[in-house]
Amino acid sequence: MGRSLLSQFLNLSTACPRFRSCSTSSKLQGRMQMIHQNHLPVVGGGGSYRCYCSVSVSEPTVSESSSSSIKKRIVSGVQPTGSIHLGNYLGAIKNWVTLQDKYETLFFIVDLHAITLPYDVQQLSKATKDTAALYLACGIDTSKASVFVQSHVRAHVELMWLLSSATPIGWLNRMIQFKEKSRKAGDENVGVALLTYPVLMASDILLYQSDLVPVGEDQKQHLELTRELAERINHLYGGRKWKKLGGRGGSIFKVPEPLIPPAGARVMSLTDGLSKMSKSAPSDQSRINLLDSKDAIANKIKRCKTDSYPGLEFDNPDRPECNNLLSIYQIITNRTKEEVAQECHDMNWGTFKVVLTDALIDHLHPIQARYEEIMSDTGYLDEVLAEGATKAADIADATLSNMYQAMGFLKR
Repeated sequence: MGRSLLSQFLNLSTACPRFRSCSTSSKLQGRMQMIHQNHLPVVGGGGSYRCYCSVSVSEPTVSESSSSSIKKRIVSGVQPTGSIHLGNYLGAIKNWVTLQDKYETLFFIVDLHAITLPYDVQQLSKATKDTAALYLACGIDTSKASVFVQSHVRAHVELMWLLSSATPIGWLNRMIQFKEKSRKAGDENVGVALLTYPVLMASDILLYQSDLVPVGEDQKQHLELTRELAERINHLYGGRKWKKLGGRGGSIFKVPEPLIPPAGARVMSLTDGLSKMSKSAPSDQSRINLLDSKDAIANKIKRCKTDSYPGLEFDNPDRPECNNLLSIYQIITNRTKEEVAQECHDMNWGTFKVVLTDALIDHLHPIQARYEEIMSDTGYLDEVLAEGATKAADIADATLSNMYQAMGFLKR
């Protein structure tokens, strides 16, 4: 079952503390240059990554007029369970390519969240590397962003334990997703981690002093818990109490604000236009995986659910599949909604499915080609992950140290 931080995806940003400057090793830089020079142009071509489709994430305007202005930070992650699909890519990863130019960015693989339900032990390590390679293949630039594995930064787990001591059990019992997932799995198959993983999620956010967290409508409850927990910790241990222990006083954590994507900002299932495209759906027919072959893509689009209405149109509530497929076509071709509506208005499903199939294959081919190139040099990927974890740990450890101090622990 595939779930991500904040239930598929987590994007968070913060103004402080700043990254320490960290130069890339000459060996890694050489590999990066070799791969950057040899790979095909990444999605969209011409350096254009604009998203006109409703699945793009809205974001605040950041002034780039002054080189001395402090950039906010974004951290985002996807679980290494199942295959990364079109919904993961269009809903989050493709946006990262744009965000890395405007923010300090850390993108990680949330492997600790992947074990909250039964999983394939033999596949976890491989899936983690595959996910990291796909991050890079989709356009994440390691000269702008840090890519790392969640479990490689131990502060995530340490802070989770500290936060757990102040988290009322009632807050966790009210989590809707826990209720739904535990009911499906059965009490005997549910571990404590499924109940407490929102605390780990809060740790992932608060470690980096987040200002903003872009989340979907189905993820707001988890972010609200994080906000409440930050305020609770600040009240219990911050301010004068912390200052008396030798700290700086004031708030230990920033209280993050939600950044909600536009309504309907989701890629839906190919078999049900009312359900979100998901790794955990039992049928692989319901999703386009980023590494699907040309034949697999063609077969899935050919068999995807449609309707019997004439012509094609956006935003008709009686035609969820039509809206979903047109939206996918819009974003992968970098066109406006009006342009797609005009082009496809008089098409029948047979004609449009061929057009959509060709567009998907053309769009995913550069990603697949670069993925194969990256995976052929595992040493390069190992170094990327190691350097990313080092940068992330520098930031996370500073927050963790403050938390230990404020809670009265003996200094190491």
